[in-house]
Amino acid sequence: METVDPIITLLIIFVLACMVGYYVIWGVTSALHSPLMAVTNAISSVIIVGAIIAAGPSEINFSSMMGFFAIILASINIFGGFVVSHRMLSMFKKKEKKTKK
Repeated sequence: METVDPIITLLIIFVLACMVGYYVIWGVTSALHSPLMAVTNAISSVIIVGAIIAAGPSEINFSSMMGFFAIILASINIFGGFVVSHRMLSMFKKKEKKTKK
């Protein structure tokens, strides 16, 4: 019996996860985007913790480089999520009426 290379298995899982994620996000109604963004920020914070652990060793190898890139990408994702959430929440604030003096 022939075994499948683990890299191929992980690549297939990654591609399938990307496809499922794309279709799940695409089907979300606009009313659920804020809660979805909050969950995405929470997941990204967990990713940063794992990436810091991966990037932590003093020797530079593939996993430390990938950990470094994961820290950068998750940080961008968290920052962007907070910006989008702030903009969406500001849309629901009541505008102040200017009074004449």
